[in-house]
Amino acid sequence: MRIFSGFVIMLCTVTAASVAAQDRSYGRSVVSTPYGIVATSWVQASQAGARILEQGGSAIDAAIAANAVLNVSEPMMNGMGGDLFAIYRDAKSGKLYGLNASGWAPQGLTVGHLKAKGITSMPQLGIDSVTVPGMVDGWSKLHGRWGKLPWRELFEPAVFYADHGVTVPEMVHDYWAPLDAELRANAESRRVFLPNDQVPAAGQIFRNPELANALRLIADHGEDAFYKGVIADAILKTSAEQGGTMTADDLAQYSAEWVEPISTTYRDWTVYELPPNGDGLAALEMLNIMEQFPPDPAGPHSPGELHTRIEAMKLAYADVKAYNGDPRFSKIPVEPLLSKNFAAARAKEIDPAKANCSVAPGSLGGSDTTYLTVVDSDGNILSFIQSNYSAFGSGVTVDGMGFVLQNRGGLFSLDAQSANVLAGRKRPFHTIIPGFMQRGDEHIGFGIMGGFNQPLAHAQFVSNVADYHMNIQAAMEEPRFTVNAKLGCNIVIESRVTQASIDALTKMGHQLEVRKEYSTTMGRGQAVLHNSATGINYGASDPRADGSAIPESPKFPQPAPEKLAKSDP
Repeated sequence: MRIFSGFVIMLCTVTAASVAAQDRSYGRSVVSTPYGIVATSWVQASQAGARILEQGGSAIDAAIAANAVLNVSEPMMNGMGGDLFAIYRDAKSGKLYGLNASGWAPQGLTVGHLKAKGITSMPQLGIDSVTVPGMVDGWSKLHGRWGKLPWRELFEPAVFYADHGVTVPEMVHDYWAPLDAELRANAESRRVFLPNDQVPAAGQIFRNPELANALRLIADHGEDAFYKGVIADAILKTSAEQGGTMTADDLAQYSAEWVEPISTTYRDWTVYELPPNGDGLAALEMLNIMEQFPPDPAGPHSPGELHTRIEAMKLAYADVKAYNGDPRFSKIPVEPLLSKNFAAARAKEIDPAKANCSVAPGSLGGSDTTYLTVVDSDGNILSFIQSNYSAFGSGVTVDGMGFVLQNRGGLFSLDAQSANVLAGRKRPFHTIIPGFMQRGDEHIGFGIMGGFNQPLAHAQFVSNVADYHMNIQAAMEEPRFTVNAKLGCNIVIESRVTQASIDALTKMGHQLEVRKEYSTTMGRGQAVLHNSATGINYGASDPRADGSAIPESPKFPQPAPEKLAKSDP
């Protein structure tokens, strides 16, 4: 009997352990390897980047190759007509480098120019929403500093896919389908992006031979092809035909800028973002406000924790909207906004039992984007984000080149008192932000795309890691909330948040729009982690997208020729 009882106890113990191992709140496992990892929103783009690592390329090389492929497979999200930002960690020195490759307004795109046309608010589409694209110069500056492989080789996968076609990913089709009418408004957009005069179906092959040609020009002639050569000529011709103000000097004189990342501490982690004109400031201020409250022991999607995060977001967003802009044109109060004392004062405005529907800036005394991240076997990490802003950007496709021009100018203000007021050669306020965080031997490159969603998504991810000790895949999959276009107390939230939490938040005054379990409204993220003590890399990819974290394959030993000969029949 004792033997049987002991067997039952042992069986119950094993069963309980098995259930504990099998039951978890996230679906995918973290990818782990001592070799490099490329995490993007399309599997084949991740594979292209991993192949570059296998050929001896750097993290920068892999990112450029993967991003070029995404230009083909996600044409509404990103492309040569858009901007990019990046944070790079150099493993040898431990130093972080920031790159701001956001473009400026053409010299002639001014408040006066728009008023002369009878325009009283900043255009969101069309040629007057277009700013100079910074992406290609950003690629060039990154490769010039840390690239290992020849520039030309980085574009071979993207050229292949553009020529031979990509099967349209499921989520990408879902973004493409509602844009039929917008694409028909521009003849070149209609011709390129509505093959057979309709949106391609999920799984259908989409080819873009004009983009293949443009990529070849970049591969053969470098960034000069874009800013001074054949592509520049096509951009200027397109702009002139649409009544735009872009000039040859606007393109030729543009240069991306190396910047120092800004940071704050959150619990025992240091979190980094890029300085204005980007929106990373909002993520850091939100974290500073959240830090004034202990994490809710009931968990990350308990009513108390969600309420704190939502209210902190409102405060941070109000401040950044009021004070952010291009620091080359006006002084942006970064240090005051990141002060712990300022965060403590702002936190006192949060009522733990009631939602605030009208938040004013504190007194100091959307969108469509592609995020990817790469870690190589040495622990170098690139956190990289690239975007057209809105889906298919301005809606203006460059004649004969197969890509759209971004509409980043739509984020300028026409208010003369705003730090973000439109001016020639000025960069607009920007929503896209790459993130980075580290503690001791752990270094994480991460990002979650999606317009104004990005700072609050960053803060939620950081809190999931720092407060609730999740691995990077669990932290990425955790249910999220995001902003609603109606603002105020209106919040969009995923249904995986429990009904009890939704009911409790509603009683507090939050007006919730509940989406399905995994909503792309929450953004699509990627993350990599390097442990410098063990040398192991980890990768995570958001199930809200079509991507994956793909590890680099090691160089397997090849059998000697004589052994191959002996094994022949």
